[in-house]
Amino acid sequence: MKKTWFQSAGVLLSIMLFAAGCGDGSGSNTNAAVNSGAQDAGPATPGGELIFALGGVVVDDNLDAHKAGNAQNGRVMRSLYDSLVVELPDHSIKPWLATSWEISEDKRSYTFHLRKDVKFHDGTPFNAEAVKFNFDRIKDPATKASSSLNEIGSYVSTDVLDEFTAKINFKEPFAPFLSNAAKVDLGFVSPAAVKKYGDKYPQNPVGTGPFKLSKLVAGTEVQFEKNPDYQWAPPTAKHQGPAYLDKLTVKYVPEEATRVSVLQGKQVHVADIIPPQNLVALKADNQFRIQETELLQVNFSMYLNPQKEPWNDLKVREAVRSAMNLDSAVKTIYLGTSKQAWSPLSPSMFGYTPTVENTWKADAKKANDSLDELGWVKGTDGIRVKDGKKLTIEFIDTQGNREKRLDLMAVLQQQLKQAGIELKVVSLPAGTYSERRTKGDYDLVAASQFSGDPDVLRQLFSTKGPSKTNNLARANSPELDQWLEEGYLENDTAKRKEIYKKVQEYIIKNVYSIPTYVFQYSVASVKVVNGITFDYPAWPVFYDAWIKK
Repeated sequence: MKKTWFQSAGVLLSIMLFAAGCGDGSGSNTNAAVNSGAQDAGPATPGGELIFALGGVVVDDNLDAHKAGNAQNGRVMRSLYDSLVVELPDHSIKPWLATSWEISEDKRSYTFHLRKDVKFHDGTPFNAEAVKFNFDRIKDPATKASSSLNEIGSYVSTDVLDEFTAKINFKEPFAPFLSNAAKVDLGFVSPAAVKKYGDKYPQNPVGTGPFKLSKLVAGTEVQFEKNPDYQWAPPTAKHQGPAYLDKLTVKYVPEEATRVSVLQGKQVHVADIIPPQNLVALKADNQFRIQETELLQVNFSMYLNPQKEPWNDLKVREAVRSAMNLDSAVKTIYLGTSKQAWSPLSPSMFGYTPTVENTWKADAKKANDSLDELGWVKGTDGIRVKDGKKLTIEFIDTQGNREKRLDLMAVLQQQLKQAGIELKVVSLPAGTYSERRTKGDYDLVAASQFSGDPDVLRQLFSTKGPSKTNNLARANSPELDQWLEEGYLENDTAKRKEIYKKVQEYIIKNVYSIPTYVFQYSVASVKVVNGITFDYPAWPVFYDAWIKK
């Protein structure tokens, strides 16, 4: 099936290449939202139902803030869960469920003073005991926490000083904590609901957010209704009190063409991840509004397995990278709406260094010459062979053509073939993919990881991080491990930036990852919809959204 898809994609490449020449080559490189079409000045008209076509599927219908590490799950969960603090685009931290906080002199404890009027959707109070329950739950191996585990670092315990004061303790300083505390991954789940639903809590989520679950149709949609008691919006909000919308329905629409079609047919009010070929048209249509923002994350990157031959040879990894013209491929597929990525980190993330930009380039001759020198000889089919083994990269995948990623890989497949390298795509169910990735049974994986702090690199590249030797990059470098440890311990901003500069340069120099494109997250809406904003790192927020009557 996958082979057939790639053959079909190959037929389209010439059309795409022509279209790339028609693109304007522009793309925002900032995480501030860019809007096409002015928002209505208001006043806001409360009421109604907003229907959102989600570009993807909520994996396993999992709406547990602590267990769901997928981007599409996060985009839905932001409506359910609130955070201790909120992070602004300039990386400053402001109060939310916490009114204030103090950091101990040794940087190992954070004492939070909580709002006293917050309740979960089930009516139970949000207090210091709830804070303790949530952090302890993430740390508990039985929870099988996802991204949230990395985001609590060396968490040890929470002391309940009084009903609304919680002291969160770490084994060592943990510089990213406040930034991480602003993310939905560390949003607060109701202790009573977790105890009530047990293993079924992910499908029965209860938070403190502006919307609460009304109905979940497995594999199809999630229906929310506004929380009538909501009075604790963050300072980034444009109003206080309950959400304007009565209902918010999120429909899973992973197919690009269908998502655009239902938006243009006004069957939904909002759709996200708009295909590049539709962005220009929708921007020019006064019936719609486009909002774009840079997603703060580890960019979608390719990871050759350095624990497996021949990818354990740096020269082979360098040859693979040189054989790919990423600038051309990104322009071909994204039509100027995204730019080539040079670092694992997106450009607007704290700690990004421009020193890695243009540190390698597409050079087919260099790739071919290097592989010749290494003894890889082209066979009659054009694919190189050494010691009876073909130079084949088996790329395992489970997410399909999300963000046109398989389209991109189809272009790269043709480029690699010119250097005598065969790229095979193997599409797997999520469970099988996870098992093979954990065992290291692959040549290549490719992924992104949303985050607002460069400490996420510890999860992906360090044997001392939460993934240990099963880190996504299969990196095993004491030097890199040490820098990544220093990065999350260091509280001095300038020193921390310098550490992550070294980290990014080392990763690129050693080809532990091959970044591909900087993702511009896009949301399109019909013109009657106003007030959609973005949180940090870039999920849509519907709290201020309203529909003009």
